[in-house]
Amino acid sequence: MALPSVKQLEAFWWAAHCASFATAAERIHLSLSALSKRLSELESAVGQPLFDRSGQKAILTETGRRLLPVALQVLDAAAAFERHTADTPALRGHCRFGVGDLSALTWLPALVARVRQEHPDLELEPYVNVGGVLEQRLADGELDFAVIAGLSPRSELVSQSVGGARFEWAAGGALAARPGRTTVAEWLRRYPLVTLPADAGTTRLLDDWLLEHQAAVQQRIVCNSWVAVAGMIGAGVGVGFLPAGWPERLSLHRIGGRSPLRPLQYAFQWRRGDTRALLTSMRAMVTSTIDFTHAPCIGASRAVR
Repeated sequence: MALPSVKQLEAFWWAAHCASFATAAERIHLSLSALSKRLSELESAVGQPLFDRSGQKAILTETGRRLLPVALQVLDAAAAFERHTADTPALRGHCRFGVGDLSALTWLPALVARVRQEHPDLELEPYVNVGGVLEQRLADGELDFAVIAGLSPRSELVSQSVGGARFEWAAGGALAARPGRTTVAEWLRRYPLVTLPADAGTTRLLDDWLLEHQAAVQQRIVCNSWVAVAGMIGAGVGVGFLPAGWPERLSLHRIGGRSPLRPLQYAFQWRRGDTRALLTSMRAMVTSTIDFTHAPCIGASRAVR
């Protein structure tokens, strides 16, 4: 039996972890026909099919499931060999990862700058969206990892806590002149809540707060941008909560000091069984870089006011 090549095993690994062969081909910069050719060559070398293609979606055969962890061991060994024989033990290749809007506004620039300095041959492609979308794209194999609020309930994903963010209730514009002793629950009865979409990680945070304080929201204005949410709160469109420190920087009126929201924990998430050195290194760098108190892009929200 001919020994499989590293490129064939790479095609096999991605095909097994992505939602489709087309996604797998895109991840390793191949045409769909080139990916299929490598998979066929690998199956010929093994002497058995690795995928059952009889349905609408190709699924691993018993042989494929058995050989997948072995393939990953070979790929890890090949990557380790390349790192140890290189002039500098740097990461190489392409890394596509997901973060939420808040992460993009705060610590993401510092992470990208650090990775470019320490691993100049690693091409980064950050993707920004709400947590629900990021989890789905991660499960489909379109992302290498994601940093998302909360732990994932998906069995195919692994989550590790890497940091947290605190939030403060705020009002602005004409609403800022309202009596300071009004509770947040009373604000929400009178004015719209400006907040992120339902699939954002902060939704769980808000739901817990509303339940704890027996409060209800009469009207919502939903937007998937923290900058836009801050701008609308500043314009007096409604009330809402912002990352700690933002209300003071934007000269907004902080409310609800006696009924704060609990901190929101963020997790580094990746696909179960993915033990690539890339993820170990990136997880360590995210853990030491993540900081939601720094907001290099916060000035943009002033223009919205």
